[in-house]
Amino acid sequence: MNVGIAFGGLQAVAQLDMKIEKGHLYGLIGPNGAGKTTVFNMLTGVYRPTEGDIILDGKNITGKAPAKINQAGIARTFQNIRLFSQMTVLDNVKIGLHNQVKYSMWTGIFRLPGFREKEQEMDYKAMKLLKIFDLDKEANLPASSLPYGKQRKLEIARALATNPKLLLLDEPAAGMNPSESEELMNTIKFVQKEFGVATLLIEHDMNFVMGICEYIYVLDYGRVIAQATANPSAITPRLLRHIWEVTDMGEMLRVSI
Repeated sequence: MNVGIAFGGLQAVAQLDMKIEKGHLYGLIGPNGAGKTTVFNMLTGVYRPTEGDIILDGKNITGKAPAKINQAGIARTFQNIRLFSQMTVLDNVKIGLHNQVKYSMWTGIFRLPGFREKEQEMDYKAMKLLKIFDLDKEANLPASSLPYGKQRKLEIARALATNPKLLLLDEPAAGMNPSESEELMNTIKFVQKEFGVATLLIEHDMNFVMGICEYIYVLDYGRVIAQATANPSAITPRLLRHIWEVTDMGEMLRVSI
């Protein structure tokens, strides 16, 4: 993709040229207000780019409605968790499965035989996902009863339930303690290997970024100012300076390279 967006006279994102390949993990880092979440909003159809196109699997999805983009294969999580808090953990994941498992309105209303079969199929697929995230034991609990770290994991599980080609994670480790972050890191690595989904994440925790991402884009004032593989040998003094300038110094000091 090579896109940009302006709000009135403000160019929020400009000439963003990114290539995301299947089965790889990418990091998008930068200070607050750099345009990171705006990038996610363009990719998911919340905002329409004012320049350029977004191509997914050879198809132009620029300007499509969020629901259509989700059906095309892009799923996301949010910086502020957005679960259906009064629904069960299992039902939250089953909502994501409705892209894959479908039945007619009348089948659902009258609970025809096809409905039961489809519900059982969704239960099986949802429980399989919950087990990956170690949430299967809480399947019948309200989502709101989960501790913060598990709510984060549930949101990722629901996004994966849509069977995405591209998974967007907006600060997945936010609010987690080091132990929870490490556990989530291992889970995302497993998901990448198991599902082969391309993943782009926004994160301020540089230890998390360096521990999980294969490639990093550094965004500032809506422009990519640096990019490199997330490998200590690839972190040149120039890239390090860029990262230092656009991330919190306290975060940067905790990175081991």
